[in-house]
Amino acid sequence: MPFKINISNKEGKTYKLELESEELIGKSLHDKIDGKEILPDLDGYELEITGATDKAGFMAHEDVEGFGLNKLLLSLGRGMHKRPKGIKKKAPRPKKGLRLRRTVRGKVISENIIQINLKVVKEGHKKLQDIFPEQNKGKGAKEEKKEEVEAENE
Repeated sequence: MPFKINISNKEGKTYKLELESEELIGKSLHDKIDGKEILPDLDGYELEITGATDKAGFMAHEDVEGFGLNKLLLSLGRGMHKRPKGIKKKAPRPKKGLRLRRTVRGKVISENIIQINLKVVKEGHKKLQDIFPEQNKGKGAKEEKKEEVEAENE
């Protein structure tokens, strides 16, 4: 099953990629990997695994060893973003002591993982914009494409 890989750079732009790679299986969160393991064009890049999600939507958590599912008691922050009942949207702070039990996956990447988030630690020879030219288009390009499709349909 192919992985959906999101590569984010320091400017805040994220590049998406789908590929089937056996080299990523067995790596864990916060491991640094060479860019050549993902694509030959990413030669010279060093990437860090920042997160992952499995096919059911459960996120990988760094506190859980292995690759199985586990239930953790999480406080507000990483992995738990739910607002407690009775608090409005513009509340300054949530109630202290709010904790919920959430199902999370272990930190090791397995064949059950679908999405992997990577962060660029070290830049390579080529820019990511040159490697992924089809993802460089801004919002204006999307609107132009919609207009072209509508013109073709008429």
